[in-house]
Formats: sequence, structure tokens, C-alpha cells
Amino acid sequence: MSTLHDRARHAEVIALHPPGPGAVPVGSVQGALALDLTPRTAPPRPRLRSARANDLVELERAARAHVDAFVGRYLQAAVEVAAGDRPVTQVLRHTVPEVYEELGERARLVAAAAGATDASVRGPHPSRPVVLGVRTALIRPDAVEASAHVRYGRRSRAVAARFEVVRGRWQCVALVWG
Repeated sequence: MSTLHDRARHAEVIALHPPGPGAVPVGSVQGALALDLTPRTAPPRPRLRSARANDLVELERAARAHVDAFVGRYLQAAVEVAAGDRPVTQVLRHTVPEVYEELGERARLVAAAAGATDASVRGPHPSRPVVLGVRTALIRPDAVEASAHVRYGRRSRAVAARFEVVRGRWQCVALVWG
């Protein structure tokens, strides 16, 4: 009589999808379902709606999509910095010094209001800010203006920003909170 261990060692692997001509074979999973049931802690990706009708200059479609994606990621990071969920140093590379100082001061004020120390980051909290939508308008080939709809729990805010190419890199040169 065979044991359970012997049967498991000699078990037949059944392909999930029979490979067709030119198809890449699908790997099998043995002993468990291939489901990732860990909770998602990352914020949802913003819906980037480019205001191309307001663009003053033309830019290649792929380059324009790259700029829109960068702006959305930067604004999500900026609102998390302002809320104390992320250290301000994470936006250093893409922020001019004046805006970096203002963003750092905003984060310090929020931390002080919450009773945290200057050096600590609070970490995620129930009313974590999420950028719901971003609209961009290309003003010059090296300048884009953006507005974002940000949700803080049940409240909404607006953020406006201007990005310019500074020393060969897109950087935030203005950030206004509404």
C-alpha cells in the first residue's frame, strides 16, 4: 500500500491550458492555489486624463504619455509627503529647492498637529490621501501644468502644479494646495 507521501511525489501535473501552436507553456502550481490574498496597501493608480485640447504645443504620443504618468506619480507622492505618510526626501530628485522646502514645512506642520516628532513618518492611516484624477496641459515642450483631485477620507481637495525640465530632468517648480 502506498503512502500519501509516495503518491504526492509521483502525482501527475496537469497543464492548466493545453499549449497551442506557438503558445508559451503555462507553469503549474502544486499544493496551493496561485492567489495573492495579501491586502493591497498601495494607493490606486490615478486616472490620468490629459487635457490635450488645452495643449499649446504638440508632443509625440509616447513622450506625452510618459509625462502624464510622471506627473501622476509625483502628485501622489507629494500628497503623501504632505500628509506625513512618506518622507519628503523621496521627491527630492524631482523638486526644485523652493518647492522642496515648502513641502517639507507642510509635512512638519501636519506632523506637529498630529503630535508626531519632526523626524518620524506616521505611516499609513485610515484617511490616506489618494489622487483620484489628474489633468495636464502642455504649455511648452519643456513645461506642463497639472491639476489633481485628491481624496482624504471623505473630503476632497485640489492640488495644482507646474513642471519644467530643469538640468535635463522634469522637476516640480510650483505646487499649490486648494
